[in-house]
Amino acid sequence: MANSGERRSEGSNKELERIIFFSDAIFAIAMTLLVVSITVPQIPANLVAQELPNRLRELLPNLFSYLISFLVIFSYWTVHHSMFSTIRAYDRGLMWMNGLFLMFVAFLPFPSALLGEYGDQLLVVAIYAGSVAITRLMLSVIWWYASSNYRLIDSEGLHPALIRAHHIHGVVITLMFVLSIGIAFYSVSAAKWSWVLLTAGNFIFLGIFRRRHVED
Repeated sequence: MANSGERRSEGSNKELERIIFFSDAIFAIAMTLLVVSITVPQIPANLVAQELPNRLRELLPNLFSYLISFLVIFSYWTVHHSMFSTIRAYDRGLMWMNGLFLMFVAFLPFPSALLGEYGDQLLVVAIYAGSVAITRLMLSVIWWYASSNYRLIDSEGLHPALIRAHHIHGVVITLMFVLSIGIAFYSVSAAKWSWVLLTAGNFIFLGIFRRRHVED
């Protein structure tokens, strides 16, 4: 029988499914909590027609925060799903790294709420970008751990070039979010819109990655 820190092969499909189901639950909860910061304006009945348009406009920063955070977390879930579709075994290291990654995912609704309320503040933009960058870095660490020397992935399932592409992609996304903090010193709005471009680029990469993986 394998030691607790060794690679698990027997029953790995069932155990991997438990890891994936648990991860999916954390993602779902985090994405659901994002909407908590958006509250319906409370307006006296006789002033609704007069005040509602302005009150709704005041919610635009919260809506933007919700949208970008939902897309970021969804893109991370997509990457996570793509990674675990190639992982064929597990060990303690993978479980702890995945747990640490999920801890950061569960934390993201907090900087998202900050962004919705104080999105014009450099500190808040830095906290948000830093939180997202650290979360993406942890996802890259999982992939590095699982794919290094084909530790936990199928050696015949992926071309080395695709493995490297996943590594590079993770590093680039992490660095770009970090660089957006520098952009915020010149323009907070530009920094926030750069996140939209990064998220779109992430989905494009994943589409290419899946297509190449299927072809191989």
